Amino acid sequence: MRKSIFSLLVICLSAALAAGTVGGGEKTKLAGKSISERLKAYAPVEIKVPWRLLDEKETAALEKLYQAARVMDEIFLRQVSADNPALRKKLEAEGDAELLRFFKINFGPWDRLEGHQPFIGEAEKPAGADFYPADMTREEFEKWIREHPGDRESFESNFTVIRRSPEGGLRTVPYSSQYGKLLKKAAGFMEEAAALTGNESLAEFLRLRAAAFFTDDYFQSDMAWMDIKDNVIDITLGPYEVYEDNIFNYKAAFETFLCVRDPEESRRLEGLKSYLVKMERNLPLEDKYKNLERGTDSPISVVDVVFSAGDTKAGVQTLAFNLPNDERVREAKGCKKVMLRNICHAKFDKILLPIAQALIAENQRGYVTFDSYFNHILLHEFSHGLGPGKIVLADGTETTVNKILSNTYSAIEEAKADVVGEYNFYYLIDEGFYDRGFEKEAAVTFLAGFFRSVRFGVDEAHGRANMIIFNYMKEKGIYRLDDETGRWSVDFARVREAVRDLSQEILMIQARGDYEGAREFIEQYGEMGDDVARALAKLGGVPVDIEPHFEIEEKFAVN
Repeated sequence: MRKSIFSLLVICLSAALAAGTVGGGEKTKLAGKSISERLKAYAPVEIKVPWRLLDEKETAALEKLYQAARVMDEIFLRQVSADNPALRKKLEAEGDAELLRFFKINFGPWDRLEGHQPFIGEAEKPAGADFYPADMTREEFEKWIREHPGDRESFESNFTVIRRSPEGGLRTVPYSSQYGKLLKKAAGFMEEAAALTGNESLAEFLRLRAAAFFTDDYFQSDMAWMDIKDNVIDITLGPYEVYEDNIFNYKAAFETFLCVRDPEESRRLEGLKSYLVKMERNLPLEDKYKNLERGTDSPISVVDVVFSAGDTKAGVQTLAFNLPNDERVREAKGCKKVMLRNICHAKFDKILLPIAQALIAENQRGYVTFDSYFNHILLHEFSHGLGPGKIVLADGTETTVNKILSNTYSAIEEAKADVVGEYNFYYLIDEGFYDRGFEKEAAVTFLAGFFRSVRFGVDEAHGRANMIIFNYMKEKGIYRLDDETGRWSVDFARVREAVRDLSQEILMIQARGDYEGAREFIEQYGEMGDDVARALAKLGGVPVDIEPHFEIEEKFAVN
C-alpha cells in the first residue's frame, strides 16, 4: 500500500528533529534557505477594521461572518492535502513558531513562492491537490470518462472530489458530503449573520449560500450575490477559483473575502459600466466571436479587506477579483468587480515602488503611479468578463472556454485579462474617460508590475501569464534592457500596436477553443529568461508579497 503524504512528512520531520534542524536554535534549511529567510519574502501588514462605518447590528453580523470565514480556512486546508490538519497539530506540539507560521501562510508543507517546493519532508505536492487520488493521472481520468460517458458531468463538476472506489475504479464525492460537517458549521454562522444584518439583499445571499452548501448548486446564491445593494459589509464566500487544481482546473477551492465597502468610491467607478458593451465591441476580434449577449449589470465595489480565508489567503494575497465564474450567471447579469483597496496600497508602497527604483530606467521611473496601478487592476478584472465564454467548436460542440482549455485555461485567462486590460486602458484614454497623461503611466507601471508578479513563480497562473506577456513584448522590441545600467524601459511609440496584436492572439485561442494552441503558446512564451532572472536577483531586499495581520482576529478571538 502506498504511504500517505503525511506519513512521509512525519518520517522526514522526525529525522530533521533528530538532527536538530527543526525547533530550537537553527531553523530548517532547505534549498539554501532557512524558514527565517523564507519568511522575509512576506512584508507584515496590519489590516485594520473601519469600525466607524459599522453600526451595532452590522458589527454583530461581521463577527458571525468572521467565524464562517474561519471555517473556509479549515476546508481549504483539507483541499490542499487531507494530511494537513494532522501535520499542523504536530507542528503546534513541536513549538517552532516560525515553522508553524510558514506552514499557515502556505496552507501546507509546500512553498508557494518556490514552485511548491517542500519545506517539510521531501514529498512533492500532487498536481491535483486533494481533489483527486494522488496517484491518478490525467490519462486515467480521461480514459474513465470515455468508457463511462454518463459520469462526465459529475467528474468535471467544480463541486466534486474524485476518489477510488472499493472496486478500484473512480467515483465522485460531492463537496456537501466531503466537507459536510464543516459546511454545516459555516452555514449556521451565516444564517445567524443574515438575521442580524439590516441589509435584506445581503441577508438573502447569506441564506441562499448557506442552503447551497447542502445541495452543491450555487447558481441562485451567485445570482443573489450579484444583487446585493447598499451594503456596508461586503462578503464573498464559497468555492470559486480553480487554480489549486493543476491537473484540469475543474475543482473549485473555498475562500472568503470579508470586507467593508466604500460607497462613495464605488459610485465613482460605476461610470465604467456604461463602457462594457463598447469595450466588447472594440475587442480585436471578428464580430462573430464577440460576446454581446452577456449581462451588463457588472457592479463595482471598492472595499477594504478586514479578513480573508482559504484559497485567497494562501501564499500570494489577492488585489482584486471578478466573480462569479459561472457562465450562466455571467450571461444573465455579468460579473461583479471587487477592488481590495487597502491590499493594493500595501503592495504598491512596500513592493512595487522599490521594484521600480531598482529596475526601471531613471527617465521613466516617474511614470509608475498608484492611480495607474489601481486602474490597471480594475481593468484586468473588467477584462475577465469580456471576450469568448460559451463557444461552439468547429465540429458543432457547444462548450465553454474554461472547460475546453482545461489545465491551460488559468494562465491563458490571466494573460488575457492583463493584456486586454491594457488594451482597454488605451481605449478609455481615447474615449476621454481617463486623462491622456495616463498613457505612459499605464505602460511603465505595467512593466514594473511584471517584475512584481513574476516573483510569485512561473508555476503560478498569474506569474506564468505575466511571463507570456513580457516575452512577447520583448520579442517585439517593446521592452528594452540597457545592458550598461541593467534597467528596463518601454518603447512608447509601438506599445499600443503590440498590446493589440497580443490581445488578438490570446482572444483567438479562446474563441477557437484551441487547447493545443494554448499549450504551444505557453511553451513558447511562458519560460523565464536569464535577463529576467538577473533582474530579479537585484530585488533580494524587496519583499515578494505581504503577510496580513488582521485586527479582527484580536477583536473576535476564538479559543
